[in-house]
Amino acid sequence: MRERGRTRRLFGLGARTGGAFLRSRLGGEADWRALGEALFEGLSELKGPAMKLAQIVAQWDDLLPPDLAEELARLQRQAEPMPWEGIRRTLVEQYGDLEHHFREVETRPFASASMGQVHRAVTHAGETLVLKVQYPGLAEILEGDLAQLRRIMRLGRWLKVPQVRLDALFEELAASLRGELDYHAEANALARYRQRYAHLEGLLIPEPLPELSGPRVLAMRYVAGTPLRELEQADDATCQRVAATLADWLTEELFTHGELHADPHAGNFAVADDGRLVIYDLGAVIPVPEAHLRAMMQLLDATLAGDPMAMDDALRRLGGRQGQGAPLALYRESAEAVAPLFEPGPQDFSDVRVHRRLRDLSPKVWAAMDRLQPPADVLLLSRTLNGHYWNLVRLGARLDMHARTRLLLEWARR
Repeated sequence: MRERGRTRRLFGLGARTGGAFLRSRLGGEADWRALGEALFEGLSELKGPAMKLAQIVAQWDDLLPPDLAEELARLQRQAEPMPWEGIRRTLVEQYGDLEHHFREVETRPFASASMGQVHRAVTHAGETLVLKVQYPGLAEILEGDLAQLRRIMRLGRWLKVPQVRLDALFEELAASLRGELDYHAEANALARYRQRYAHLEGLLIPEPLPELSGPRVLAMRYVAGTPLRELEQADDATCQRVAATLADWLTEELFTHGELHADPHAGNFAVADDGRLVIYDLGAVIPVPEAHLRAMMQLLDATLAGDPMAMDDALRRLGGRQGQGAPLALYRESAEAVAPLFEPGPQDFSDVRVHRRLRDLSPKVWAAMDRLQPPADVLLLSRTLNGHYWNLVRLGARLDMHARTRLLLEWARR
């Protein structure tokens, strides 16, 4: 009964999503607020991959219809928590007698997300920890949810995305979601990143506690912080320091270590009381081949040169161009939109003129999807970098991207 109920809910969400797309394509006005409310109410209870997909979509909040973006953003900060009894059963399976290990475990979650929720706990020695607890039965229901998600993703054919590309994207997303169930891998990633980036004084990664962790519970030392989405009232110096740290970390992650934190929604980041950038979640870390990095920088080089033919060549090397006829006019407009961020000197990521240009380009990109069909791994890389970009936008970053990319562009030309 429980599985049939989930299936009915997902089918219903798919139907309402499809209806909104269809009305807009037929010239009608989609009710984005109602759709967003339905997605929030349904997905925050269902959890799992469909909610994760909505969180991914929400990262482009400045490019979505405002009513839809507002509702999807709630999934990053107000997801409906799982009742305590189900979470407690998982904790008992891990620890046995909870009172033997902890003086207190808070029954109200510190945070709720798509695949698990986080509860604060206090040891008998008085140390505060956080316990990331996987939702009960998630591994068992994941495959069923993915099957329904595959059906929903078929709506992408309305946007000129070939089925073979949708299938590849689905497999990439499914592999990422299955990987997030591996808390041993996340604990190892936390330990690896803590050691690797210890020299970045502005970065803080919680310490995992292997002796208190297991397959479905990840224990970490508690690190307090203000979520990235709530930094509107922070002083500008703090925001600029955090933005510089984020940019430094991403550059080193990509070009020194060939990896990328692939879950950039704002709920995974915070600012500690001492002003350091906190990364709470390392459940999704992807390898980035050097060939992709080189082609990506060659694409940027061609874009900044305003050379549409070179842009097309770089996109082909990246695997992002299929079909006949390069959309040269789209390339020129894209170059005009992106170039201001890479002019010499600090550039303002919160400049609304850049966002307006990107928003105006979106329908043109969709119209050219018969020729722009990147493989799934490139789509994941692009989606991730876009998510990190919007985090810099939220911080109101002012960065000298011309200076930051100069040596990287020279490296790509060799």
